[in-house]
Amino acid sequence: MAPVDQKQPAPDAPLHVAIVMDGNGRWAKRRGLPRQVGHPKGVDAIRRVVEAAPDQGVRWLTLYAFSTENWRRPAGEVAEVMRLLKLYVNSDLDKLAREGVRVRILGRRDGLPPDIAEIVERAERQTAHNDRFFLQVAFNYGGRADIVDAARALAKDVAEGRLDPEAIDEEVVSRRLSTGGTPDPDLVIRTSGEQRLSNFLLWETAYSEFVFQDVLWPDYNAAYLHAAIEEFQKRERRYGGAVADDVLAAG
Repeated sequence: MAPVDQKQPAPDAPLHVAIVMDGNGRWAKRRGLPRQVGHPKGVDAIRRVVEAAPDQGVRWLTLYAFSTENWRRPAGEVAEVMRLLKLYVNSDLDKLAREGVRVRILGRRDGLPPDIAEIVERAERQTAHNDRFFLQVAFNYGGRADIVDAARALAKDVAEGRLDPEAIDEEVVSRRLSTGGTPDPDLVIRTSGEQRLSNFLLWETAYSEFVFQDVLWPDYNAAYLHAAIEEFQKRERRYGGAVADDVLAAG
């Protein structure tokens, strides 16, 4: 069967890349160090990727930094992640702002420590005018929780007469997610060799391509990012429009 129009992006179209940054703890353990020692090295990898991404055709970069489930980790490890977020913003925010990067934090603000909430608000406020490159950090984020929050907001609007239930479609739901206004990811990368989403961007990744790389996040660099994008560019994206010979619903 001849393929239908698949709305393929132009080869040079800017990309949205989302990354599950996995492996900080294992990186440390392999060196006989406490798990939390891996997190500062992970921040170094973030800096390398943010620096490299625009030159590799990426305009939107979404990083999975801290999930709603990560609060269950040891208190010392959680405290180290919080400390590093503050350190990263305090050390890098001015540079990001000068270079035209807009920072957006995805996830629930409720429950964040006051100092972290202030850091989040400052990062977004200081870079709100930028549009050269978009850096989204999923922090206190869960894909299911985000969908629930969107559903609650829509239900409230319906109950208060601001929204007709018949007007709710996929676009309306998408706008109510914390990623609202951002194109869906073209490519999702997960490091460390694991092959699962871990509750990351569940709605938005319906037609994303996935690349799993057997490298721990602290060792990640521009070369690994380039390899993932190169693999992505070999893929034929169907968006459900082309029918495989033996699987009707294949996307």
